[in-house]
Amino acid sequence: MIFQEFTKICIQILSLNKEFYKNEKNFDQASIYFALAIILLGSIISIIPNSSFLNYMSANFKLGIIQGPSLKVVIITAVIMWIIKSTYLFFVGVVLFPSKKTKCNYRKILILVAFSKVPLLLNFLILSPSLLFFSIVTYIWYNVSLIIGLKIFFNNENYFKPALISLTPHIIFFVYILSLFQNYSGVVS
Repeated sequence: MIFQEFTKICIQILSLNKEFYKNEKNFDQASIYFALAIILLGSIISIIPNSSFLNYMSANFKLGIIQGPSLKVVIITAVIMWIIKSTYLFFVGVVLFPSKKTKCNYRKILILVAFSKVPLLLNFLILSPSLLFFSIVTYIWYNVSLIIGLKIFFNNENYFKPALISLTPHIIFFVYILSLFQNYSGVVS
């Protein structure tokens, strides 16, 4: 019964079913356990594409054997990042820039962030470096799922505001990385 409910949640999220996010039953007290299971399972599965990436880097750049982080570190990091992302989304979307109809609590955002990570569970398919591109697809899928849920939770009229709130940390990081390349492009060795 629990496995059936878990599978049902995963299928609805993978299909980007908007009605799933509107149903309060999907975000009740018991949902936090499914959310925690998704975070734990996702953190364990993330080791697979990370290992493929490390193998690719060591083989193509002659870096030798690169050890990945331990399972304990991966799980702790996943839980911490889950809490940080949920806190950021709650603070920015509910406290700083709510719409007139926003009625959302922290627990619902916490569950939403975890449920949105369901597409990342498909990363177990990335068994070789040649399939690493698939991790980009699952990551985009995760972001789309999160943005759909945020639009419904924040009661926004369109997807612009939830997309901006969700993707701002990514945009800032991307600009930062580009600035690093800009700084090093003028250096001649």
